[in-house]
Formats: sequence, C-alpha cells, structure tokens
Amino acid sequence: MADARTAARKEILTLSPYVPGKPADEVKRELGLERVIKLASNENPLGPSPKAVERVKGMALQSHVYPDAAGFRLKSKLSARYGVSMDQIVLGNGSDEVIMFLGEVFVGPGDESVMPAPSFPVYKTAALLMGGKPVEVSTTSDGFLDLEKMVASITPRTKLFVLCNPNNPTGAMVDRKGSEYVMKNVPPHVLVVVDEAYAEYVEDPEYGEVLPYLEQGRNVAILHTFSKIYGLAGLRVGFGLMPAYAAALLNRVRLSFNQNAIAQEAAIAALDDQGHVLRSRGVNNQGKEFLSRSFASMGFKVYPTWGNFIMIDTGKDCLMLFQALLKRGIIVRPTAAWGIMTALRITIGTQEENEVLAEALKEAIKEV
Repeated sequence: MADARTAARKEILTLSPYVPGKPADEVKRELGLERVIKLASNENPLGPSPKAVERVKGMALQSHVYPDAAGFRLKSKLSARYGVSMDQIVLGNGSDEVIMFLGEVFVGPGDESVMPAPSFPVYKTAALLMGGKPVEVSTTSDGFLDLEKMVASITPRTKLFVLCNPNNPTGAMVDRKGSEYVMKNVPPHVLVVVDEAYAEYVEDPEYGEVLPYLEQGRNVAILHTFSKIYGLAGLRVGFGLMPAYAAALLNRVRLSFNQNAIAQEAAIAALDDQGHVLRSRGVNNQGKEFLSRSFASMGFKVYPTWGNFIMIDTGKDCLMLFQALLKRGIIVRPTAAWGIMTALRITIGTQEENEVLAEALKEAIKEV
C-alpha cells in the first residue's frame, strides 16, 4: 500500500546525511571520560574573540526582537572590508547554506556541477538535491586540485564550477597561477564558486585570491565563514560575495530571518578584533609546524596544508585508529566518508592539545 513515503522526491534518496565531527560531550558520556580534546571539526582552539563574546552577552537582552532580515549592519561592514557593494553580498546560516542556495538557483535536473574529490560534501549535496549531476574530479596524489582535468570536465550542461581553497580535507592551496587559469578557461555560462572558508589562515603570497576577478565583473561567487578563524561556529554565520544579479537570485530563495541577530552582531565584533585573528593564525602556524614534524617522524604521509588542519595517511584502518584515539579522549576525523580508508584529518589545536595528540597517536598506532 502506498503511503506518504512514496511522495518524497526521488532526489532525496540520492543524498547521504552530512556526518559532523563527534561532539566532545557525547564522547564523555559514552566513555566516562572527564576530558576530551576535539580535533575533528576545524574549530578555532582559542575560541571566539572576547569582543564577540561581550556583544553576544549584550544582544541576549534583545532576543525577543526579530533580526534585521537584510543584515544591514553586517553587510555594511563586509562591504567596507571586501570593497564590494552591499547588493553583492548574501548572508547565510553558515556558508554551507549559501552553497545550498547556489544549487537551488543554478542547478536543475541533469545540470552538472564540477567539483574536486575529496572535498566538502555539501557541494555534492547541493547538486543532487536539485536533480543535478556532481562531476567529481580526483585531486592529485598530494591532495592538490587538478584544475586542468576539472576544466576539461566542463560541458554545455555545466552550471557550477566549484573550488575549495584551501581544500577540505586535503589542505591544498590553489595559487595565483591556478586561479588565473580557471578564470581564463571556464566559459562564461558557468558560475565559478570558490569556497574560501580557510583563507584567513593563509599567509602565502602566492595564494590565488579571486576577489579581484569579482571586482572586474567576472562570473565568480566567493564564500566565507565566521566558523573557522573567527571562532563563531556555534552561531552559524557565513556569507557569499558575488555579482549583483546572482545575489538577487539567491535572495529569492533565502528565508527572511536565516541569520539571527546575535550571530550578526557577534560577526561585526569579530571583524573589529583583528588582534584575535593574528593570535589565532600564530597558534595555528606553530601547531602546524609541530604536528607536521611529529607526524613525519612517525613515518606517516603528511599532506601539505594551508588551513588549520592536517591530513595524514597512516597506512592503517582510519576507523580503527579513530576508535583507538577516542578511547584516549581525542576526537579526530577519519576520512572514510571521502572514500579514503587509511587517513585522518586532524584539526590543529593549542600546543598542549597537539602534544597530547602526538603522544596518543604513537600509542594508538601500535594498538591498531
């Protein structure tokens, strides 16, 4: 007998639920641990800016008031920061919501979205949900995006061309030559989408920033988040910078109050605290050097990274190693969901957290 389940859109059956990093409180409950170090979700180990925390406290008294649906104050701040007009900014409940907006607006049944693999899984979800076809192009052996193969994969049905820079989970960067190649060779009927969630961690002068192309009027959308270096993952603040025509279309599918008032004000305060950004970057650089050296000394393959995480290939079953670390109170991200069965993606923590992880990994690898 038919029931309501048969009424579901067939595209829903193609989706796999996104599996986030395991919460620390859940591990404490399950294993009876007093302390758990979470290095699975690329969160800022220093937490949010103190200025943002104070703004959140002040805004709590106004929780009964609906947020500004247009996000005027935050958009004004972002407009000044990035040199774009306010009608080129789309606010999201995290940048992943903006990714979903892009799929809803530009991808239809049979349309293609070219993307790297492995990469952030929401790109694939955004295409599949709309009946589109994700065209996944494998990264190189060192985790870099194969831009030539990606460009060669474009067809007349391609609507989106997605880059993650630096790429999650591999950490690889697209440099200026790479960005120039993409913008020169992707045809005008395709919207180039560049996810720069981790860009604030990059200090390499060769980083392939694409904002200048947007300023030239090119067909490119740039995604940013306050979840990473700004430490506001729990408040879900993201945004996209794009041509005004695209922003107007995305705002047709965006819910009126998709970004809450407390989140907007916290983001404004975070933008004003560049000292916190510099401290976060410094801690990350120190940790990246320490962990890369430690992992290499253990004989692991260490993927080059420009983000706040490191992917390593241990040669061991990643799910078993994940469990072995979990018992020691450390949460990392196994890469099985990306089809890589012997690697881990590890967030760079504080120096003390990094040292505890390194010692635990030495023990866990023997157990596995």
